Amino acid sequence: MNPKMNHLQPMRRKSIAPACAVIGLFFLGGCANAEKEKEPVVSVQTTPTKRGPISQVISAEAVVFPLEQATIASKITSTIKKFHVQRGARVKKGQLLAELENADLSGIALASKGDYKQAEATYVTTVTSGLPQQIQKAELDAANARAAFEAQQKVYESRKELFQQGALPRRDLDAAEVAFLQARSQNEQAQKQLADLQRVGKEQGLKVAEGTKESAQGRMLNAEAQLSYSRIVSPIDGVVTDRPLYAGDLANANQPILTVMNTSRLIVKSHIPQSEAAVLKVGNPAEVKIPGLDEPVKAHVSLVSPALDPGSTTIEVWVEAKKPDPALRPGMSVEVLMTAKTVKEALIVSTAAVFKSLEGAEYVLLAGSDGQAHQKTVQVGIRNAEFTQIVSGINAGDPVIISGGYALPDKTKIKVEVPTPAEKEGENKSGEAAKPDSKEKE
Repeated sequence: MNPKMNHLQPMRRKSIAPACAVIGLFFLGGCANAEKEKEPVVSVQTTPTKRGPISQVISAEAVVFPLEQATIASKITSTIKKFHVQRGARVKKGQLLAELENADLSGIALASKGDYKQAEATYVTTVTSGLPQQIQKAELDAANARAAFEAQQKVYESRKELFQQGALPRRDLDAAEVAFLQARSQNEQAQKQLADLQRVGKEQGLKVAEGTKESAQGRMLNAEAQLSYSRIVSPIDGVVTDRPLYAGDLANANQPILTVMNTSRLIVKSHIPQSEAAVLKVGNPAEVKIPGLDEPVKAHVSLVSPALDPGSTTIEVWVEAKKPDPALRPGMSVEVLMTAKTVKEALIVSTAAVFKSLEGAEYVLLAGSDGQAHQKTVQVGIRNAEFTQIVSGINAGDPVIISGGYALPDKTKIKVEVPTPAEKEGENKSGEAAKPDSKEKE
């Protein structure tokens, strides 16, 4: 190798090293700038928090029922003789709806009425007449026994006096005493028998006559009741909504033959979770939404069941329409909206702008003046599908991110975009649609 070339090699190395250093710094600076440019900027939309009315509305699927309904069944088995009403007919309480064949029942009722009249006449005769023949005989026997006793008493006293004078032997006095004692015993027995007959005999005689009358009366009432069952009457005012049988058909006992509903008052029954039912009270305003109708029917909560349904672990709630709409019919499935609570001047934000952290805390994202999203923990109050009440954590007028904030980390760079005309129009329409409900719930 040329010694001159060997001399030049260290110099080349020295000149190459600074060049490499410069090139390295150039690439490092380029990487840093590239990283700086790659920092994410998220496009979001915001709206200022505002004050306004908000209501806690509980919605549920429900079914319409009449407040009064009677499923009328026959109490006897008989052929239908005649219907006096058709389905859809308006009826009054006590109105005759149908008749069953009742010729045999009419005959039984007439015969039992005759038996009752006969028993009643016997009772009257027993009450107004004198003592029965048995009592009369007892009175005669008692009178004869008393007379015999008094006669024997006189004989005994006369012989006792003669015996004391020595004019009568002892055996004659003893015979008179025995006869006297026998007569006294017979007299006492006859008087007691008479007293028993007078006390018990007449009383039992009256009881027998009275029992016969009551038994006959019971048979008569039973026959009349059986006859009345052949006349089907309405127990309530209402409309005939069902009549499954025809004249000539056999109506079996306890088989429904007519249904009458009082459609002047309708209720909507729903089953809701106990946590939601806990905030409802009787009198709370409500609305009933009927499929196919734009305007809901005004109503109110009329019943909150005090017991939990063991089968569904829900609570039954009734909503009654103030003035039932003709389109509201029993058996329909509807949606019911019940307003449990309303706050007039609440700080509200869009429900879509409220998030929940992994720890369970609720928060919103504010668009800061530094161009970053700032996470703010909030305490919420009333919440519905559109808006949520903010009790604490932010102030009125704070710019809350309503679009693009989902899963956005704290202090992320953001770019606030202005809504397009179509989005603005949609917001205005949704706001206008929400206004009537807010006023209504106040």
